[in-house]
Amino acid sequence: MSQSQEFQPANMALCVFAIALGVFMQVLDTTIANVSLPTIAGNMGVSLNQGTWVITSFTVSNAIGLPITAWLSRRIGEVHLYVGALIAFSTTSFLCGISQTMGELVVFRTLQGLAAAPLFPMSQVLLMSVFPKEKRSMALALIGMVAVVGPIVGPILGGWLTYDYSWPWIFFINIPVGIFSVIVILSQLKDRPHQPMKTKLDIVGLVTMALGVGALQIVLDKGNELDWFANNWIVGGVIFSVIMLSFMVIWELTDENPIINLRLFANRNFCIGTIILTLGFAGFFSINLILPQWLQSQMDYTALWAGLAAAPMGIIPLFMTPILGRFGSHLDMRKLASLSFVVIGLSCYARARFNSDVDFATIASVQLFMGIGIALFFMPMTTILLSDLHGPEIADATSLSTFIRTIGASFASSLTSWIWSRNAGVHHSILAEQISPYNPQVAPALHHGDTLSLLAQWNGIITSQSFMMSTIDLFSILTILFAVLVPLIFLTRKAVKTP
Repeated sequence: MSQSQEFQPANMALCVFAIALGVFMQVLDTTIANVSLPTIAGNMGVSLNQGTWVITSFTVSNAIGLPITAWLSRRIGEVHLYVGALIAFSTTSFLCGISQTMGELVVFRTLQGLAAAPLFPMSQVLLMSVFPKEKRSMALALIGMVAVVGPIVGPILGGWLTYDYSWPWIFFINIPVGIFSVIVILSQLKDRPHQPMKTKLDIVGLVTMALGVGALQIVLDKGNELDWFANNWIVGGVIFSVIMLSFMVIWELTDENPIINLRLFANRNFCIGTIILTLGFAGFFSINLILPQWLQSQMDYTALWAGLAAAPMGIIPLFMTPILGRFGSHLDMRKLASLSFVVIGLSCYARARFNSDVDFATIASVQLFMGIGIALFFMPMTTILLSDLHGPEIADATSLSTFIRTIGASFASSLTSWIWSRNAGVHHSILAEQISPYNPQVAPALHHGDTLSLLAQWNGIITSQSFMMSTIDLFSILTILFAVLVPLIFLTRKAVKTP
């Protein structure tokens, strides 16, 4: 790694831009489909819950592909791996766009997630290697800025393409970006030194991890539909997942060349930092998933306007992140992260006070306020968890932390959708009980007029209010989550310098 750290590309700005574009595509694809989900589900003839497989298939396969990233980078080099991932990502994006059924789209999204796996961790490694050591905080800040620009552009771009064109274009848009990045990176980093390391691939660890995580994701996605533990398939899936994951942990702790370096969890800052990063990102992911769905399905927003309402969360980070990158090495990252959780928590509390009459300006202003918290989240947390690591440990740590964070986002996607739908059903049942001829406020209306038409009208109102109440429930839970993270961050050691 020392040789590669001394390497400088011919055009630093162009090289950094191309690397950032590659990871931007991956971040973009985790949010661009959110606002398009109702349209995709409708066009494919499936329910909105089934449509969430478009999100979860990408995130879970992306997570499964992450552990092999460190091994591949040692075998073929960071540049070749990054370029290969960009080519595969662009190809699978095209396949997603030409999908004709939900089954095809889920399969190609799974392959797209696998292709995207190396992009985020390798972008960190490449940027930290071309930046001088004293400017590494700028590299991490740049990655953090890309991570927040994606959620700005994703909802707007996804809404615009879906509304004015068609949903396949949310995938086709990746192709020219991928081609440009590949050409630039190959021209700028072709001479970057690399010494291949022919380490053995831990196939047992990889297979048991994929089976365990995959089975658990299926349980989470299908649990509500199959009535959870009343169904033998769900019980069997949980048992199978626990066995596979338990075996994986034992194997990884005893294998000489583990696919996942669990020994990194012996490092205090990495262990606590990764747990907090995962929980915080899961909460952030839940907000980005439910808000556009609620706006479109219950508030009659188009995909474009739902995207515009969600997008302001990225405006403030665009200005704050470069400043943090410049002066961050002189600050206590724990205080910045705790402030992040306070701000995001307050934004969730504000959403928990919404009602069905909330206007666009209020929704957008809360998103704008949350942007302060997003700006203070990614770079400080990454700095904390990498602060005590050096050399090859950094590549292992970035892959592992990104793996766990992505798994957390995938699980959060399934759990959030389940909680939202389930609570809406519960509220609907409670409210519907009030529609009775024995209710003195309802009886007169039932006896005068078209009863069926009136009941249909009331059912629509009850459904809308049920989802509103469920949305409030969800944001109340997220408020508590971020409040709990505030004191937890101070369990880490103070990290004032990037690794």
